[in-house]
Amino acid sequence: MQIKIINKSSHDLPSYETIASAGMDLRANISEEIILKPLARVIVKTGLFIELPIGYEAQVRPRSGLAAKKGVTVLNTPGTVDADYRGEIGVILVNLSSEEFIIENGERIAQLVIAKHERAEWKQVGELSETSRGEGGFGSTGTK
Repeated sequence: MQIKIINKSSHDLPSYETIASAGMDLRANISEEIILKPLARVIVKTGLFIELPIGYEAQVRPRSGLAAKKGVTVLNTPGTVDADYRGEIGVILVNLSSEEFIIENGERIAQLVIAKHERAEWKQVGELSETSRGEGGFGSTGTK
């Protein structure tokens, strides 16, 4: 599948690092470094604009290494870029650590996964089918 993209950043296009990679790294496209204080959040621009086909979304997800090593993650994970959005892709980062995190131009800040999705049509009914789980939620399926 080909996706139209405009790259106004000073970085290469996102690409898959391995043949089995699901996501492509997104890089910060900023003119000066950003100091992200503990528990603070910021929208970091990427300089990328895309045109997805209808029926697809781009999911902005955290980078596991950044989350594990620095406590920095994507706040609204996964963030969704809809097929009709034409603005610049931005990443909402939050610093959940107790130390400042410096974001530099070109820093790999998130990953982008392209995913096909369905559109649902609601069918209003008076009752739902029975299951063994029933109304149990929020941890009700585990025994530990």
